[in-house]
Amino acid sequence: MYYTFAKILIAFGFLLILIGIILLVFGKLGFLGKLPGDIHVQEKNFEFHFPVVTCIAISIQLSLLLSAFLLWFKK
Repeated sequence: MYYTFAKILIAFGFLLILIGIILLVFGKLGFLGKLPGDIHVQEKNFEFHFPVVTCIAISIQLSLLLSAFLLWFKK
């Protein structure tokens, strides 16, 4: 039981490292958060930005990665 839990913690650690590297790389590209469908409202003294489509895309990708990791550890 502890062996499986340790493997899951290691997988989450690698996943967090991978996400950090991806954010560093894509942050320099500048398209993250600027997909079509993201909400951006700018008034005189007010600015609101909510990346709806970006959140959905990241959620789908993370769900697929998590499913792959869990499937891999199930063997």
